[in-house]
Amino acid sequence: MLLDWYDVHARDLPWRARPGDPPPDPYRVWLSEVMLQQTTVAAVKPYFEAFTTRWPDVAALAAAPEKDVMAAWAGLGYYSRARNLVKCASAVVERGGFPESETGLRELPGLGAYTAAAVAAIAFGQRAVVVDANVERVVARLFAIDEVLPAARKAIRQRAEAITPERRAGDFAQAMMDLGATICAARDPKCLLCPLSAVCEGRAAGDPARLPVRAAKKPKPVRQGQAFWIEREGAVWLVRRAGRGMLGGMRALPDDGWSARGDGTGEAPLDGAWERAGLVRHTFTHFTLELSVLSASLERQPDGEGEWWPIERIDEAGLPTLFAKAARLALA
Repeated sequence: MLLDWYDVHARDLPWRARPGDPPPDPYRVWLSEVMLQQTTVAAVKPYFEAFTTRWPDVAALAAAPEKDVMAAWAGLGYYSRARNLVKCASAVVERGGFPESETGLRELPGLGAYTAAAVAAIAFGQRAVVVDANVERVVARLFAIDEVLPAARKAIRQRAEAITPERRAGDFAQAMMDLGATICAARDPKCLLCPLSAVCEGRAAGDPARLPVRAAKKPKPVRQGQAFWIEREGAVWLVRRAGRGMLGGMRALPDDGWSARGDGTGEAPLDGAWERAGLVRHTFTHFTLELSVLSASLERQPDGEGEWWPIERIDEAGLPTLFAKAARLALA
């Protein structure tokens, strides 16, 4: 029933094989699944195509300098994923290829339970239970699981395990993902188009949109900080953030240490005639940041390590979204 629907309605995605075709390259499956964590398909598509053009296989990615990978990742967020890409690619090359089992895949750096199951099922045809946010929603509605998340995830996984077939497990996983993304949507489920509507307990109960049940969100705390746009002879001073911590390893504008302090009281890197360019708001997973952007033209080079980057090529610097916003504000 679901697989028949998928054979006709499968989304055409650059990392997928069409139903009935040989499984896709595990490198492409793995890369796409890492990129898709906490990120939409629409946002991932251009990054995936750029990555696979520049690094067409796992050996090419393993040989890439981490700073180049981090710069290419800029804008996708959750930068620890990018740091783990090169580590994982190197481990795969050392092993002579991707392990085919879910257990073996879990041994690779940065591969959690979900990614390992997805690669095992989609790339290698192994029976593995793949539960992302879309699948979670479909299963919760299909079986009317009304326990509040995250406690409901145990029951959801048990039900997903029970319905995952031995044959075409990868197609089944992708069918469930597609169903959740296109039909069993979060706010407006299109039950009349759903191939599972006849057996859906959530629909029978009359209000499938309320499932899965989520706890009320707590308001995110707000932090303040400052970033500094320092110009000299058509270039801007950029620094490299520490490898660990917020936006670790990324090029950025100098700042006042907001990630540690959170109060916006740090000092500017140099004395000068600073002009206030404005305020950038950016939401991270656990807090919202209000970042004041100060700009100045200075002759003296700031202390510490950094580089003068041509302003006309600022889009090539690989700034994370927060500092790309700050740069646009300063240039405006």
